[in-house]
Amino acid sequence: MIGVIGAGAFGTALAITLARKGTPVTIWARDAATVHSINAKRRAPRLPDAPLPDGITASQSIAEVAQAQTLLLATPMQSLHSVLGLIDAPLAGQRLVACCKGIDLTELTGPTGVIAAAKPQAIPAILTGPSFADDIARGLPTALTLACADATTGAALQAELSTPTLRLYRATDTTGAELGGALKNVIAIACGACIGMGLGDSARAALMTRGFAEMTRLAIALGAKPQTLAGLSGLGDLALTCTSELSRNYRYGLALGGSAPFDAALTVEGVKTALAVTRLAGRLGLDLPICAAVAEVSNGASVAEIITQLLNRSLKEE
Repeated sequence: MIGVIGAGAFGTALAITLARKGTPVTIWARDAATVHSINAKRRAPRLPDAPLPDGITASQSIAEVAQAQTLLLATPMQSLHSVLGLIDAPLAGQRLVACCKGIDLTELTGPTGVIAAAKPQAIPAILTGPSFADDIARGLPTALTLACADATTGAALQAELSTPTLRLYRATDTTGAELGGALKNVIAIACGACIGMGLGDSARAALMTRGFAEMTRLAIALGAKPQTLAGLSGLGDLALTCTSELSRNYRYGLALGGSAPFDAALTVEGVKTALAVTRLAGRLGLDLPICAAVAEVSNGASVAEIITQLLNRSLKEE
């Protein structure tokens, strides 16, 4: 059995593709209505159009779900620490795979750092890359990065979590994998604002390219491998998130640019990631102007003024 902590769209989609392969999956959900919908109606509220295979069950008992040797942590990044705190067991030797993207605002670490601090006896890993929950649930071909510092565990997880339509590439650079997934959300907000203001595709391409340079700069400063950022968890995810209106971060940027409404109830991980990144950049003495711009705009600064500031920066060598 595989346990999924969190009944959101992405966690449910992973449960669906794994159950289709024949793997039993138990999903933890906070509320009774979601558990009833999954168990009785065979529908998950966050993916209502996707029928659930028989191999999926749901439970309100996080202790029950946490008995699985492999746990997929599909909660928002800023909730990860508190959700892990709900599990009394030390989870010694169990494999905890983060399926969220971002940087914790309190600890300024990625998901594997949060896992290591909360459950030091567990084995942390991260599953990340260019993907939308609906694509995975529909069985459309998707490729992701599975990063685990322990190569043997990483190989075992790769075999366990890959499916006929979900292809996983393994890596040991967890820092690079999680920073790629976190920072691309920040750049996606910037790209959405750019298109929302009518600045054009050329400007978006420039933001993506210079944003990728910022992603790589921070990752290397924190000990990651630059080639990790050039893979699925970095460049691949950046390309998807900065060009598709299915991305909440991109849609949020469109709203900032004034061209589209946005549901304020939706989680936009890139907002808090931008704030965390600016703190990290300050500690490390790094210049990350696009990330800083997104943090300022998210705090209420004028999009037009911030773009003018970016364009008026001193000319430099690439």
